[in-house]
Amino acid sequence: MSWLRKALVHLALSRSDAALIKAAGGEARIVREMQLDPRFQFLEHQARQRSADWGKITVSQVRAQSEQGAVLFGGASAPQVRTEKVYVTGRSHSVPARLYLPHVRDNSAAMLVYYHFGGGVIGSLENCHRLCGLIAKQAGAPVMSVDYRLAPEHPFPAGLEDALAAYSWAVENAARYGAPAGKAAVGGDSMGGNFAAIAAQHFKGPKGPLLQLLIYPAVDFVSDTPSMHDFADAFPLTAEMVEFFVRKYLPEGVEPSDTRVSPGRTQDLRGLAPALIYTAGFDMLLDQGSAYADRLREAGVRAEYHCFETLPHGFVGMPSAAPAAEAAIQLIAKETAAALKGGR
Repeated sequence: MSWLRKALVHLALSRSDAALIKAAGGEARIVREMQLDPRFQFLEHQARQRSADWGKITVSQVRAQSEQGAVLFGGASAPQVRTEKVYVTGRSHSVPARLYLPHVRDNSAAMLVYYHFGGGVIGSLENCHRLCGLIAKQAGAPVMSVDYRLAPEHPFPAGLEDALAAYSWAVENAARYGAPAGKAAVGGDSMGGNFAAIAAQHFKGPKGPLLQLLIYPAVDFVSDTPSMHDFADAFPLTAEMVEFFVRKYLPEGVEPSDTRVSPGRTQDLRGLAPALIYTAGFDMLLDQGSAYADRLREAGVRAEYHCFETLPHGFVGMPSAAPAAEAAIQLIAKETAAALKGGR
């Protein structure tokens, strides 16, 4: 991608709210009394002009589009944080990961293991690069972003197994990176939130995560809540894209309602780690994220919930697309840092 294209895209997005709404059809996008940020409304309008044929598009094409989005809108690296590549020993192979190590450490802050978005099919470490760096800087703690295996080359449960192996590795190695020994937290957005929720359930107990950070998490693969219909054509996650991901991720014979696929269907949520749950207003997954927060509270789990009503799904990977997206990840980083330090 040329620097010129990136510059032109950001120049277009620098226009006033009124100009962007006019360029996107002339009417503000309002659903459920929530108004979509004009910059994302403009991007949504542009995406609809070149909508994909999900019956013909290839996985490699969707991955390329995702990586282009990271280049366009991923934002700058967090300052005063260095990165280091590490390999986690999995069940049959080594899982690559990226460690974010802040220049200024707080030895009381726990290590965070983070999983990126992508339906288990697309996405990379670049899609959560800025958020992971910001959390590391503000917490003074190491953050490990996991480059788990993707379907269809590696269908369920390969990516999940990598995610669980990464958590175990973090617990065993946290002290090496200046964090409390034998402790770690988990977090992720979208499918990464799915993995984080499953990890919190899988490791429930004395050695379980100290915190689960769930950002617009996909916790129910058979959800049929109103938001699945209200935002079925929203940008960037559409109903057709969700169906594409499910077809590629789940092998034949695996039930979408299985709790290792849909952790929101687990009956007993008692004893799980405290949760920070964030959703986006213009997102098919809005209702399931909100409902999971409610269910955790009903089970006696401390769960704090916030909906960024003006933002769409995937905003973690698009902080430079709109000031509201950058403000959202700054808030998430601040609150997560406080939780990692034991302040929430």
